[in-house]
This record gives sequence, C-alpha cells and structure tokens, in this order.
Amino acid sequence: MYRSEFYVYDQERPVPVIIRNYSNVDFDDLIKIQSECFPPPFPSELWWNKEQLTNHVYMFPEGALCVEVAGELAGSITGLTIDFDPSDKNHSWEEITDHGYIRNNNPNGNTLYIVDISVRPKYRKLGLGKLMMQSMYHVVIEKELYRLLGGGRMPGYHKKADIMTPGQYLDATIKGEVQDPVITFLLHCGRVPIGIIENYLEDDESCNYAALMEWKNPFR
Repeated sequence: MYRSEFYVYDQERPVPVIIRNYSNVDFDDLIKIQSECFPPPFPSELWWNKEQLTNHVYMFPEGALCVEVAGELAGSITGLTIDFDPSDKNHSWEEITDHGYIRNNNPNGNTLYIVDISVRPKYRKLGLGKLMMQSMYHVVIEKELYRLLGGGRMPGYHKKADIMTPGQYLDATIKGEVQDPVITFLLHCGRVPIGIIENYLEDDESCNYAALMEWKNPFR
C-alpha cells in the first residue's frame, strides 16, 4: 500500500500533504471532488459512482490514490493494469477503462493506464497533480511494469482546428508555440507523446482527439 507524507508550499507557507490509497470511507469526498472538477453542464451521471470506486479499491488498490492537504481530501488519481501492444495504439477511453469500472484490470499486464486525475480547483496552484502522477510512477517501478500510459485531452485544439491537424497542434505544443491546459501539464510531469488517438472521448474542445502520453520505467 502507498503512503507518502511531505510538505508543499502555498505561496511561502508550508502545508502538510499526504498521498495515500483511497478507500470506501473516501467515496463521498471523491464524488464531491468530481462535482467540483466537472460542474454543470457536465452531466452528473458521468461523475464517479460508488460501484466504480468500489471496483478501484478492490480490483486494483495500488492504482487508487488520493491526496490530502492539511487533512482535507484535495484530489485523486486512478489507474488500472493492461497488456499494451505498442503496435496497436487505437482505443477509446471507454474501451480501455471499461467505462471507468476497470473490470478488465489485468494483474499480469505490462502497463499502468491512467483512468482519471482530478484536483479540487482551490488546490490547483499547489502542484498536486504532478505529485500524484509521480506517485503513480513509483507504482510502475514497484510493480516492475514497462510504462505508464494514458490519453491526454487536447482542450485547446478546437481553437486551432481550422488551421492545424491534431498532429500539428501536438507538435506546436511540444515546441512551446501553443500552451494546452492538459498536454502542457503532462509534459511537465515527464510524459512523452507517442501518437494521436481519434474518437477517444466525446469531447468538443478536443474535437474527440487525444494524445497518447507515455512515461517509460527507466529500470526496464
């Protein structure tokens, strides 16, 4: 099981932080966090439900992590293990995560796949998303997996779609010519794009595209 205690800085004030596995006692808070991260008009039926969260905790607890700030739950990150074939990169979020229920978790898989990462808006200046992502890298190393993988939305793409292909937009983001809220964050986390996925999510901002982003285990 995972537990890490340290401090982050809120401006010049150190604040105690814990990253740990979440459990059934956290479910109400985790659903509230989803409601804050994805407010209306985002449909509430797409927030985590307790059946999904129960599956996360019991099917792959190593991939169910949350972060506390001064005792308040501030965010979560969830993953599952899959057997990834680098020659076949095409998939949708629903297919690869079993619609978030992760009943397809493969204990013998070679890859940790990120299902979701969420941080409460009031805590987003503390760097908690990057810290949770790094905690998942620890899980990859501890389980001797080959990589961490996940599809990154490109929510800024719709503003450029009339003049750029998705690949050109991703290249421009890598070069620093474009700042994308998700892809730029993932690059800061050490993730590397390995391809573009069509029809990853019903996502008007990304025009349904995603960048498949990888972090390789340096010990494999």
